[in-house]
Amino acid sequence: MAAEIHSRPQSRRPVLLSKVEGHQDAVSAALLIPKEDGVITAGEDRTIRVWLKRDSGQYWPSIYHTMASPCSAMAYHHDSRRIFVGQDNGAIMEFHISEDFNKMNFVKTYPAHQNRVSAITFCLASEWLISTGHDKCISWMCTRSGSMLGRHYFTSWASCLQYDHETQHAFVGDYSGQITLLKLEQNTCSVITTLKGHEGSITSLWWDPVQRLLFSGASDHSIIMWDIGGRKGRTLLLQGHHDKVQAICYIQLTRQLVSCSADGGIAVWNMDISREEAPQWLESDSCQKCEQPFFWNIKQMWDTKTIGLRQ
Repeated sequence: MAAEIHSRPQSRRPVLLSKVEGHQDAVSAALLIPKEDGVITAGEDRTIRVWLKRDSGQYWPSIYHTMASPCSAMAYHHDSRRIFVGQDNGAIMEFHISEDFNKMNFVKTYPAHQNRVSAITFCLASEWLISTGHDKCISWMCTRSGSMLGRHYFTSWASCLQYDHETQHAFVGDYSGQITLLKLEQNTCSVITTLKGHEGSITSLWWDPVQRLLFSGASDHSIIMWDIGGRKGRTLLLQGHHDKVQAICYIQLTRQLVSCSADGGIAVWNMDISREEAPQWLESDSCQKCEQPFFWNIKQMWDTKTIGLRQ
């Protein structure tokens, strides 16, 4: 079941607080530092930068580090101040950031993929580093030993990843438009199900472990909310962007979904209101509302002595 939601013009607009400028190429990842006026960014210009807000209100880099290959993905664990940076060459590098956020020390390199790393997540409880890449696979490695624990291959590039730390389930979106749900074990994994609904490649995923909702954005300009916890196959289709959806973020406190697209558009969706689901698509030779025959239904037109013009 799917509900189609169209955007309506709103008078309220987001307010620009500040800009962080300095990268010489596309920014591939940007993360806020919890409880700090700081931002960590990684870019195609092969640099990692930690920006802290100064008394002037401007953000200035306190850490500037150059990598050997363009940075394509990043994950940051604040409690341990560990940062993992995926690169275009398939490697993931781990760093440790000092308490004052002015120094970053190299820890180790993980040979995770044979091609560009698309997404990374780190689980402290299991010490697993989980990632996806353009080599069409998801890999999980042990951060204690640096060894590979397992790999699973898909038929298309794996483009985005979300992980449920409690159940060890991974959601992987790919370029074919599918989302695969896997259960990861120590040295193996099992495919639970495949979610299909998008008509373009999956560009972003967001998992809410509280309500057990999965949000997916795609190149078909749409967002789908999958009610995983409800176990009834309920989905909501959100339409309003005019270009491919690039990133999504669900704010549990306010029940709002924030999304942005390649044309620079930002949308805020109120997910706390009740919505009616649209009925499933059915095949029929006549309109289910007015019962008039479609133009190809010659038999009903002859029987009822009417001319069907509906398409």
